[in-house]
This record gives sequence, structure tokens and C-alpha cells, in this order.
Amino acid sequence: MTQPAGLTTAQARDILARAGPNDIESRERRGWTATVRGMAREPMFVLLVAAAAIYLAIGDRAEGILLGAFAGITVGLVFLQERRSERALDALRALAAPSVRVIRDGVQVRIPARELVPGDLFLVAEGERVAADALLRECAQLAIDESLLTGEPVPVLKGADGDSDPGAQNIFAGTLVVSGHGVAQATLTGSRSRAGSIGASIAAIEPSPTPLQLQLRRLVGRLGAGAIALCLLLAAWFGVVRGDWLQGVLSGIAGAMGMLPEEFPMALSVFLALGAWRLARIKVLARRPAVIEALGAATVLCVDKTGTLTENRMHLRRLVTPQVDVDLASTQPLPEEAHRLLEYAMLASRRDGIDPMDRAIVRRGDDFLAQTDHLHADWLLEQEYALTPQLPAMSHAWTTRDGLRHVAAKGAPEAVISLCHLDAHEAAQVSQHVARLAAEGLRVLGVACAVAPEGRLAADQHDYEFQWLGLAAFEDPLRASAAPAVALARRAGIAVAMITGDHSQTALAIARQAGIDTTGGALTGTQIEAMDDAALARAVRTVRVFARVQPEQKLRLVRAFRANGDVVAMTGDGVNDAPALKAAHIGVAMGARGTDVAREAAGLVLLDDDFGNIVAGVRMGRRIFDNLRKVMTYITAIHVPIAGLALIPVVAGLPPLMLPVHVVITEMIIDPVCSLAFEGAPEQPGTMDRPPRNAGEPLVGRSVLWRGALQGALLLAAALAVYAIGLRSGSADSARAQALIAFTVGNLGLVWLNASSGGAGWRSVFHAGYAAFWVVAAMAAATFVAGLAFEPVRELLRFSMPPLHLVLAAIGAGAGAVVLAGGMLALEQSQSNRPPAA
Repeated sequence: MTQPAGLTTAQARDILARAGPNDIESRERRGWTATVRGMAREPMFVLLVAAAAIYLAIGDRAEGILLGAFAGITVGLVFLQERRSERALDALRALAAPSVRVIRDGVQVRIPARELVPGDLFLVAEGERVAADALLRECAQLAIDESLLTGEPVPVLKGADGDSDPGAQNIFAGTLVVSGHGVAQATLTGSRSRAGSIGASIAAIEPSPTPLQLQLRRLVGRLGAGAIALCLLLAAWFGVVRGDWLQGVLSGIAGAMGMLPEEFPMALSVFLALGAWRLARIKVLARRPAVIEALGAATVLCVDKTGTLTENRMHLRRLVTPQVDVDLASTQPLPEEAHRLLEYAMLASRRDGIDPMDRAIVRRGDDFLAQTDHLHADWLLEQEYALTPQLPAMSHAWTTRDGLRHVAAKGAPEAVISLCHLDAHEAAQVSQHVARLAAEGLRVLGVACAVAPEGRLAADQHDYEFQWLGLAAFEDPLRASAAPAVALARRAGIAVAMITGDHSQTALAIARQAGIDTTGGALTGTQIEAMDDAALARAVRTVRVFARVQPEQKLRLVRAFRANGDVVAMTGDGVNDAPALKAAHIGVAMGARGTDVAREAAGLVLLDDDFGNIVAGVRMGRRIFDNLRKVMTYITAIHVPIAGLALIPVVAGLPPLMLPVHVVITEMIIDPVCSLAFEGAPEQPGTMDRPPRNAGEPLVGRSVLWRGALQGALLLAAALAVYAIGLRSGSADSARAQALIAFTVGNLGLVWLNASSGGAGWRSVFHAGYAAFWVVAAMAAATFVAGLAFEPVRELLRFSMPPLHLVLAAIGAGAGAVVLAGGMLALEQSQSNRPPAA
């Protein structure tokens, strides 16, 4: 049939300007007011405002104003971090935005769904969401799930314009095509659609807390409650024992602020948002942040062959009939014996379809049959018989000008053999041809034809008397990135399993080319069906190639791998793949050829369907987790000396060392270091030379807390020693300056130490990703120079200028604590890398 022209580009542009975008979601950004409201619930902000209010109340305007200014700066930093995360998420939403195939200027093109306008002709197919309210113009076996609007889970059968039931002609935005395909004309878009009128939203990405985020928030909440309780106890003790209630409250506030590691959830949120953005840059779209946490723990990658390991650029390479075996790459013109095979293969294919095998057949048919009478442009497609799991073959029934009916079928060779009712001898001969072609890595389809009797068309393909025509063999080149990516995954301790609907010999041939382990042979869908769950779990321990697998059998494979304790990443693109994608720890949907259902079920969307990018995503996931653990160690470490310097001198009866203003200045250093310097850190050497981490291993476990506490204790001891010596040789203000110089040097040193841990090397901090660290270090140094050089700032910070030799000694003490911590860390790493004793 002739394809309708649809709207012109100019017409669509004019309508879009009048009707507005086809978008029913409103994305409201958090403004300053919302940010301040959120901050008002944070314990650190409450303590900061309380300290500022106390200083202002007792007449210390300079310190009160300074703390108030820091409160404003804190809100500004949070606001900037939120905007940074929102920009990253907006970029991801743009990548995940739904698209639609429309007919513009007589040509089929794919456009963002928001650009669809009333009057547009657009195509709908199995697995897609309907982009707008529309009237069906053409359809074949179309069934739509309208539960979004009606709540009824049963799919509704639809008919084209002219159907006896007018209601069956209408389809609605947001509903899901369960089966079939069709052409529809948009009538209502955006908020005017039925879904838009009830406020439905089909946004693909919505930021939501992950289990790890919730866990850290609970941890910080408990620590916050404890810190505030300690603040009250310290204030009460100081007031009762020493009679100075005001200093007790201020020291308690400083201690509580020092104890509160509010950077934990902030760092995690920033890492996950920016990690998702970094993954998108390598063509991996993270729809749910929790998947980023799981990437580094993946032990098995289950991938499709076609389009993932291969290029999905099908070329019809061979035509095999009972008389001839034609290699189309070297044969011109086509022998007459192969004409009929190619002719009926075309008739069994959709010219405007998206299936790569259909396209390959049509392309070759146009090349070889253009000068013949085998193209049949005047034949009318009367009925389609779709593929089913029970019969993986499809047929098209055509009517000629003379009223005769011809049926063309193509599909899996065994299915077409069944349609043709070949005897055992004929079937064995065909199977030998199939095995030979499959062993060469070719994908093989059987082709058959039939003449339909007069009267109504048959309800089932088996009701026709099909005649076997031959085999069509397709070549799909292996992606250049596939073999190196498989080798890298195996080096990283990750098993790669290939799952395909192809013949087992084809699957094994491609697996060998890609470097996938084939020593366990291939397990077929029929064999999987015959196994119980325990037997299948045993089989998947050694088998890495699965052939003739039905989509629903992928779910059993995922469960079998999970039963063995594996962390599974599973790829899929079809409607029936959705259960397996949801059951896998990491569901990976195909972005280029995947259905909307698969994309919604998956945590990751592979934008270019390249297996190499899955492995790159695992690599990125490992880097993100490594850097998260480093920053958590640093946060733990730095809060030990902050709390200790605020509390220990007061409890010991010494002059207060760290006041609220000093804690806040330190926080101004910690926050950007956590969210910028560590997030931008490069991956450590050997990231893909180690096995996956244990999936149950916590991000902030005992080892992280112990390592951080030890580093912090060393710095605390150094700063207290400097303070004690300073008090003996000078004033409290001079000793305070010396101790905080040692502390700040150690603080920056701990950033350096933890960022370079894991074998990355000390020189790694000169990587471009650490530019933020050097900026913050320069700002910290400038703050202390100003605090020592200018009298008003000295008074504000309660400093006095110590002698140069004591300044140098303080710098040496802070650096020495870091060197000692680094030595202990190196010893720990060398012991953990030591092979076990025989």
C-alpha cells in the first residue's frame, strides 16, 4: 500500500507554535525558599543559626554576623549543589525523553514525543507507549493496555477507521501497545489529552532516595540527636561546675557541630547524580540511582547477541534452495532458482518495519528483483499472522489484482519445517544445511509459500498447505568493541553469558569470535524447559551460551544465576523481557531498539546498544564506589579531630580551642572537597584487574570507620600536642592559632592521603579532577594568612601571631600526623594484598 504523506515539516512547525509541546509534566525547580526550608530541618544549620543568635545576643556583633554570613553561604552551597545535580538530572531526562515515529513529508522519521502535533500521522507498535490521543487509520492485530486510564488490566483490541465499533478506533496517550502495530493520527496532545486532563505523568526519570541514602540519613539523624544531647549535657556541666553557662553553650554547640557528619548524605547524593551524568557520557543512562551502587558488584553479564555483541546491521548473505546455494556477496545476477525464495521472503517482511532482518531482505530484494516482475507493488496485504512463542514464524496473506491469494511465511527453520509438514528425510536435509550455515556464524530463516483457497482466510498459519522454498542466511558482523570488552570483563572476574534466540551453532560461533567461554557448550530453550530450578542453577555455573531461548525463559536464567549468589546484569529489549529485567540486580534495556516497557523495567538504558559500554559502565560503577568509600573514610576521619578539639580542652579545664566560627570555617573546606575533589578523582590503577566486590559489603562498614577513626585520632593527637605546647610558651590565642594551623594542614593532607589510597599514587592529586582540591587548599591557606596578618580578622578568630618557628612546627606536626597515617594505611594495604599462607 502507498504510505500516506502526513504533515509537512512547515505545517507541523506552525501547529506546534499554536498548540504547544506534547508534554504533560511540569518540572518545578526548588527555589531559594524551598532550599531554606529544607536546610531549616538540618541539625547543622540549626546549630549554626543558634550560635550566631547567641553571639548577637551577648553583643559580640562581629562573630554573630560572621556566623550568620556562614549560614547564608551554607544555604548558597546547598543551592549550588542542588542546581548542579538538577542540571545532571535534566540532561538525563533529555536523553530518556520518549520519541515517536511520525510520517512527515511522506517520509518516516523519529522525533521527540513532545514535538508531536495534532494532525500528525504516527506509528505505534508492540512495546511502545502511545504518544498522544489519536484516531487509528491502519492497524493489524493491535491490542492496547489502557489500565493507566481505566484500571482494567485486560488489553483492549483496536480497529482502524471504519471499524464497526467507533470506540475501538480511538487510542490514548500514555497507554501501552501490547501487540500488533498500526498508523494513527494525533487528535489531542499534551495537557489536552485524556491522560493530561487527569494529571498523569510519564516521565522516565524521577530522583528518589536509594536504600543507601536512607540508611545514611538515619545514621546522620541518630548522630545529630546524640550531638545535640551532648551539647546540652556539656553546657549544663560547664555551667554547674565552672559557673560559665554561656561558654558552656558555645562549646557544646561547637562540639555538636564537630560530631555531626552531615556530609554523608550530601556526598552520596552528589556522587549518584553526577555518577549518572558520567555514565550518560559513555552512552549508559541510569534511570535509578540505586543501580549505580550495584554496578561495581556485578559478577555475571547476560547479554543478547544481536545488536549488543553484533552490529545489528543484518546483511542477507546466502540463499539456499534444494537446487542452489547462492552467495549474494559474489553472485550477480541472481540465478532464477533463487528468485522465488527471495520474492516470498520479501512478501513475508514489512517494508516499513524496523526489524533489521526485514530491512535486509527488502534491501536485497530491491537490488536483485527490481528488473523483474517479482516485486508485486500492486498486491494488497490482507492479513498478517504474527510470531508466537509456540510458533516462531510469521506469514502475510496477499491478494493479487485477479483476486488470487498468496501466503508468504518466514521464521525459524524448524517452525517453517513444521508449517510445510516435511517428512523426516526432507527435514533432516534442511537441518544439515541449517547447521552448516549456523556453524559459519550466520543467522538462518526458513521461507515457504502457499496459495489460499477461496473464501475466508484461515485463522491459523497451520491451516495452509505451505511449500518449502529454502533458507535465507544473514550475516551480522561482530562489533569491534565486543571482543576487547569481553576480555576486560573476564579479567575483572565477571562472567559473560550470551543469550539468543538463534540456532545453537550460530550462537557458539559468535561466542567464540567474541571470546566468550564455550567449553560448557550451548544450552537451548528446550533443554531449559525440561530442567527444574535446581538443575538449571547447576547448569549455569558452567554454561555461558544459551540458544533458542524464549524471552520468558530469561527470567528463569536470572533466578538460576541469583540462586548461585551471583549479582546479575541482564539485557533485554522486548515486552516479554520486562520480568527478567526487573528480576536482575541490574536490568539493562536497549535504547535504540528496546521497547518502552523494557526501558521502564530496567535500571539502565544502553543508548547505543553496544556491549562495550556495559563493561565501561561497570568500570565507572567501580570507580564511583571506590571514590565514595574514600570520601566516607575522609569524612569519618576529619570529624574526630573537629569534635575532639572542641570538647577535650573544655573538659580538661583548658581554654576553649575550637569555637563555632572555627568549626564553620572548617566545614566550608570539607563540603566542597567532599563533593568536588573526591567525585572528580580518577579511577585507581587495577580497577578492572580485581574481582567484583561482595554485594553485601556496606559502603560505610567497620573497616571504613576504623581507618577513618585512626587517621582522625592521629591528627587530633598532633593538634592537641601543639596546643598544649603553645599554652606553655604563650597565650591561648597564640596556641589556638598554632593548633588550628596543624589541624588545617592535616585536614588537607587527609584529603590527599585518602584520594590517593588504593594504589593510585600520591602524584594522582595533580590529575585534572583535583582542580577543586587545589582551589579549596588555596582558600584555606589564604584564610589563615588573613587571620594571622590582619588585626580585625585575628580578633574575630581569637588568634594572635605566634613566632615563625612555632608556625613551622605546627605545619610539621600536621604533616607528620598525615605521614604516620599514610604509613599505617600502606601497611594495611600490603597485608590485605599479601597472598594467603600455604
